[in-house]
Amino acid sequence: MEIKILTNTHEKWESVATFAENCSWRAGKYLANLMRINSFKDWERVFAAFDGDDPMGFCTLTEKDELDPKYPYSPLIGFVFVDESFRGRRISEKMIHKAIEYSRSIGYNKIYVMSSEKGLYEKYGFVYIGDYENIYNEKEQLFMLGI
Repeated sequence: MEIKILTNTHEKWESVATFAENCSWRAGKYLANLMRINSFKDWERVFAAFDGDDPMGFCTLTEKDELDPKYPYSPLIGFVFVDESFRGRRISEKMIHKAIEYSRSIGYNKIYVMSSEKGLYEKYGFVYIGDYENIYNEKEQLFMLGI
């Protein structure tokens, strides 16, 4: 297994977009669209886990993900997904660690994630900091990790 850091010029960009579009999670279609219209800032990235040439999962690192822009927190990990046939191998954890390494390399000392899941991100060292509005005017938990 290999975790690749992708921009729209990477040879695997379209295969990850297709994988996201066809995955079992409805948010995958939204990510595929974002990838195809290249709505990523120059420093934002898609991280993808591969088994040979085949994507197994993905996540993103973006300025805001789904956090309402009125809040000062950035960057955010988002779109964390691993295909059901590859779950239980700590692939999410490895992708998150790659996103953390990348964040640190571009000068960040904190990283955030929004989630409705309880207990998932805490096991990676994230700390709950409160409930915040997302871009859909809903409240979600915001977690922070000092890096």
